[in-house]
Amino acid sequence: MEREKERFFSVELQSKKHLKTVSLTNAAANGVLLEGNLGELLQASFKEGVILEVRGKNGTLRVDLEEMEISKPTEKTEAAFA
Repeated sequence: MEREKERFFSVELQSKKHLKTVSLTNAAANGVLLEGNLGELLQASFKEGVILEVRGKNGTLRVDLEEMEISKPTEKTEAAFA
């Protein structure tokens, strides 16, 4: 996979009690599921112009994503996820 197309993320929780699900499957799909509770939204903003940071009372989610990459869905993108 090309570096430019990869998206990195991190999830930092204040306590493991805020983690709902961690699932690492042995199935052919090799899927991974992480679910939790960030708590009440404190702030959502872009850091350094390239990281979307969502801060809640219980933790923080960071995604390697630029603000200009967020847009309203087009018919093409909606069809891709249908």
